[in-house]
Amino acid sequence: MIDNLIFEDKKAAYLTLGCKLNFAETSAIGRQLSQVGVRKVREGETADICVINTCSVTELADKKCRQAVRKMIKENPGAYVIVTGCYAQLKPEDIAGIKGVDIVLGSEQKLDVVAYLDELKKKDKGIVHTSKTNKIKSFVPSCSQDDRTRYFLKVQDGCDYFCSFCTIPFARGRSRNGTIESMVKQAQEVAAKGGKEIVLTGVNIGDFGRTTGETFFDLVKALDDVEGIERYRISSIEPNLLTDEIIEFVAQSKRFAPHFHIPLQSGSDTVLKLMRRRYDTALFRHKVEKIKSIIPDAFIGVDVIVGTRGETDEYFEEARSFLESLDFSQLHVFTYSERPNTQALKIEHEVDHKTKHTRCKILLDLSDKKLQAFYESQQGTERKVLFEHAQHDNMMYGFTENYVKVETPYLISKANEIKMITLGQFNQIRTALTESIG
Repeated sequence: MIDNLIFEDKKAAYLTLGCKLNFAETSAIGRQLSQVGVRKVREGETADICVINTCSVTELADKKCRQAVRKMIKENPGAYVIVTGCYAQLKPEDIAGIKGVDIVLGSEQKLDVVAYLDELKKKDKGIVHTSKTNKIKSFVPSCSQDDRTRYFLKVQDGCDYFCSFCTIPFARGRSRNGTIESMVKQAQEVAAKGGKEIVLTGVNIGDFGRTTGETFFDLVKALDDVEGIERYRISSIEPNLLTDEIIEFVAQSKRFAPHFHIPLQSGSDTVLKLMRRRYDTALFRHKVEKIKSIIPDAFIGVDVIVGTRGETDEYFEEARSFLESLDFSQLHVFTYSERPNTQALKIEHEVDHKTKHTRCKILLDLSDKKLQAFYESQQGTERKVLFEHAQHDNMMYGFTENYVKVETPYLISKANEIKMITLGQFNQIRTALTESIG
């Protein structure tokens, strides 16, 4: 047992890379360290402990992680450096080999960080604490507040899908979750703190309930009854797990926002089979049309990957044409990145970098066109906006329930408040999201 006295007056700096789930988990790590006397570093201070929570969704993400670790070590000379997250689980020795890293924690260890600390003595080489994928079984609740207004509630972790292009099941283990009772309690705690918006996060949140005999729909209904929370957003949910009853419930719920983020990945049925996805384009179309038929003003974000192995010119054109025909609001475009030990590496046809770049631009342009049409459809409508604390050039921002970003002159009294406004003109700027291997 470590004597808590060694942590007194210690200061920690935190850096999170990747998804909203990582942000929730970093917050949980921070709470553990604060309980033994470690406070968060203030502006201008040098940290005694650095915690970097990494991502490994693409080759570019790996590169960014290595750069971020080295930068944090340089900015905090002599600090005790802890690296965790998906990249740390998948390639622990790569991280341990970076001069200045002291401990590398895998997915099973990161939410019990204090148990792996010693007297904070610097190491000649990083010590690795990881478990094999089939040993990653624990679920530790995590709920974090971002630097604006909203909270991220982790409801599920891991994935059983093993899509051919993806390493997440190897990084995070099999699907697991907490209980509905525990999720409701955390939501009530957020409400007690004055929080008004919660984003439900996880790796495959629609699979919630696998380890507790409950369902994601049960969770949604229970959270909708928590007094004090104004709105929930459902983060990315697989189309085959976004049931019609969930869509119908959101349409009439008290608190769930008309905002859906659904991963498509490809609009070609042939490529979807190569990816080992669990749906086809017909099912995806049904989900989009179902949403729009009963929630016409809903925002629908869609994930797509371009340049996967097997994506010929013909299949890409199928995908582009399918997307053109859908009534979505925005694309999140990923450029395919080779991931070690994935089944996709066995697919023969490879797409060159130049073609990937061209296809990415085509879909980004399509996304801009769709988003502009969505924004135009919202002009003149009355919407509830939750304004955020952050200030940029004397302006403050907020989002409507259907995810239209709004700006107004900064006024502190508006922060974390919901105001009814009429949507006016919008800035026609590129707002599609993209991540590529560069």
